[in-house]
Amino acid sequence: MIKRWLQVSGAEFWLPLPLVAMVFWLGSSLLTAQELQQSQPTAMKLQADTQLKAVVSVNILLINAVINRSQSMTQVKVETAESVLKRMELELPTTDPSQIEAAIANELQLSRQEVRQLVRYEIIE
Repeated sequence: MIKRWLQVSGAEFWLPLPLVAMVFWLGSSLLTAQELQQSQPTAMKLQADTQLKAVVSVNILLINAVINRSQSMTQVKVETAESVLKRMELELPTTDPSQIEAAIANELQLSRQEVRQLVRYEIIE
């Protein structure tokens, strides 16, 4: 028997090989299609209507707030010592300094005391 195995010609080995490969390919395609048709329960759902809020820790040098009372708004410019983020600008719909400080503190993730030390006001009538 071992002698017979060693005497098998190359054609007897190579001829059925493409047939075996095709059967394997068709079988795996059918299994893949069947698996993809089944629904899978998801633990978490993707929410596309939410916005991400990036929190960046920066070294703030100065905060300039220009209060425009005629337009009832305040333009805030924040200057940093970072090379990536040199300047930030905010527009706030208020002219009250305490509300301005609270909004800046909330936006920059700082305490109101830190904002008071850094902010410089300019009032335009």
